Amino acid sequence: MILRTFGWSFAITVLGLLVALLYDGATGLALVAVLAVLEISLSFDNAVVNAKVLDRMSPFWQKIFLTVGIAIAVFGMRLVFPLLIVTVTAGLGPIEAFDLALNDPSRYHHLMNDAYPMIAAFGGMFLMMLFLDFVFEERADKWLPWLEKPLARIGKLDQLSVVVAGGSLAFVAGLFAKEPGDVMVAGVLGMVTYILVNGLGDLFSEASEDDEDEAEDGGSAQAAESGAGTAAAAGGGASAARTGGPSALALATGKAGFFLFLYLEVLDASFSFDGVIGAFAISTDPIVIALGLGIGAMYIRSLTVFLVRKGTLHEYVYLEHGAHWAIGALAVCMLVSIGHHVPEWVTGGLGAGLIIAAFVSSVVRNKGGEGGSGAGRDRPAESVKV
Repeated sequence: MILRTFGWSFAITVLGLLVALLYDGATGLALVAVLAVLEISLSFDNAVVNAKVLDRMSPFWQKIFLTVGIAIAVFGMRLVFPLLIVTVTAGLGPIEAFDLALNDPSRYHHLMNDAYPMIAAFGGMFLMMLFLDFVFEERADKWLPWLEKPLARIGKLDQLSVVVAGGSLAFVAGLFAKEPGDVMVAGVLGMVTYILVNGLGDLFSEASEDDEDEAEDGGSAQAAESGAGTAAAAGGGASAARTGGPSALALATGKAGFFLFLYLEVLDASFSFDGVIGAFAISTDPIVIALGLGIGAMYIRSLTVFLVRKGTLHEYVYLEHGAHWAIGALAVCMLVSIGHHVPEWVTGGLGAGLIIAAFVSSVVRNKGGEGGSGAGRDRPAESVKV
């Protein structure tokens, strides 16, 4: 199970470390190893949330996320994205930006730092919206009932997440930002992106459920007909399947899966902002950063698969709560970092600490006989295969 799930991560680790050794000797090898650990520590909560969303996706879209999605995460966000930021903010061409990264890393780092307030505003507001939507929603299981119960009660106020997030953005932009207007625009874009992608995913998920209900109703009606009529209907359905005509259900499921895929990619991007910027404290070489963070991203992908296959989130019910509280802490750290540097060990430590606390609480809950321990074991095996 471990080798099957983490096999690709082990292979990429060996390959990445070998490339680092050939590229920059023992120094490059050490830096890549440190960056990989940094990425894993900063993004563990990302794996928990990814697993929760991945559990709602069809096997096809699960495979897309775990193949195409990881390529986007490793090469797009860890290598191309920093170059794109420098290209836009400095008015350089892509080739010039890459040349600058290789031959003048100090200036490249300086340009990335100049762009960080906008990056932090976008990613921070996306994650803030995700956190607020979770804590303002009424749910049966509560990890911190003394806090989650009142939050769920006030969460009945319509659009409270937007109000709180928007107010936080205005406060931070006015208090910390050197360019408040740029920070406000980036933050609003982060909120709009979350509302749009998450809303479209929910819309098409509901459409899929409606189509499924209609299909079940239609099947019940057909069952009441004569055997000959039923056979004819089945023949017609088989013919439609052979011609490749997609049903309304297939189309709706495809759209829902597509927008969930987009949601996960934007979510991963928001998580990676902090790691990419923090990596410059360790190395300014874009190749070393891409190798280290890419290895870390592979382990996050494997951990996501592991959580889905084992049904861990169903067995340890507070893990999801801990991950979302960690997301809230990361969002606050990103917003504060617009004006003040927040050490990576603070953001990583907060995330890891909250998730460990949630895991321990889940174990205590299961041992207390509240019914959580059997949830994961009784659950059928997942369809994720990579």
